[in-house]
Amino acid sequence: MNKNDLLKLCWSKFEPIVLNFNVFLDDIEYVKEPKGNVLRIFIDKENGTIDIDDCEKASKKISEKLDELDPISEAYYLEVSSPGIDRPFRNDRDFVKNIGEVVEIKFYAPIDGKKEIEGKLISFDKNQIELEIDSKAIIVDRKKIATIRLSIFK
Repeated sequence: MNKNDLLKLCWSKFEPIVLNFNVFLDDIEYVKEPKGNVLRIFIDKENGTIDIDDCEKASKKISEKLDELDPISEAYYLEVSSPGIDRPFRNDRDFVKNIGEVVEIKFYAPIDGKKEIEGKLISFDKNQIELEIDSKAIIVDRKKIATIRLSIFK
């Protein structure tokens, strides 16, 4: 099974499993690392944080489903974890969850002489985001953003 098909299969089979634990799939990756192949499942909550019990419950049920499906022919490690507080935003859910929070943005190329900025996330749509910086509203074109993440040094 190729990687894309594996990831699609994992999404379709694991999403209902984790929803039973009041968490959702945030991301899935299958990567080759020095220790070997790793199937990494990231789970998150709409409200609150992921703890070790959430990861343990999800890991047990996902592992059972993997044993049933047996979609990976080579040896691999299964990891179930939270996406982490400092991860880049991947989808609109990340934006929604962080409205009102301070975010840091890195640009592909400098804008007004700055390669990165930090401000409070006010709103967003598919084309732009609105930040508050020093009590002023700033509009940023999403196409110019290389990464955006929650600022952990507010």
